[in-house]
Amino acid sequence: MRDYKKLDVWKKAHLLTKQMYKDILPLMPVEERFALTNQLRRSTYSIPLNIVEGCGKNTNKDFVHYLDNALGSAHEAEYTCYLIYDLGYIEQSQYDPIHQSISEVKAMLISFIKFLRDEK
Repeated sequence: MRDYKKLDVWKKAHLLTKQMYKDILPLMPVEERFALTNQLRRSTYSIPLNIVEGCGKNTNKDFVHYLDNALGSAHEAEYTCYLIYDLGYIEQSQYDPIHQSISEVKAMLISFIKFLRDEK
C-alpha cells in the first residue's frame, strides 16, 4: 500500500483538478453543462482518483493498471480542453496554462509507469 499524498504525480494531478475547477469550468456556457462541462470535470478528477485507487493495490502490475487509466483520463481531458478552446469557449491565454499542466501530468504518469514496469 502506498500513501498517495506522498506521490508527486498525485500532487500535480490534484493541482490540475483544482486549476480546472477554478479557471476553466466556470467559463463554460450553460448549454454545455451536461455535455462538455460534465465530461471535462469527470475526466479531470478521474486522474487523481485513479492514482489513489491504484495506491490501494498490492502489486506494481495492479498499480500500473490504474496509472494507465489515469493517463487515459489525462488524454481525454487534454482533448476536451482543446475542443472547448477550438469552439471558442476559452481564449488561448486560458487554454495554454491548462494544457501545460495536463502535459506535465501526462509526462509524470508516463515516467512513473515506465519506472514501475521496469522494476523487478
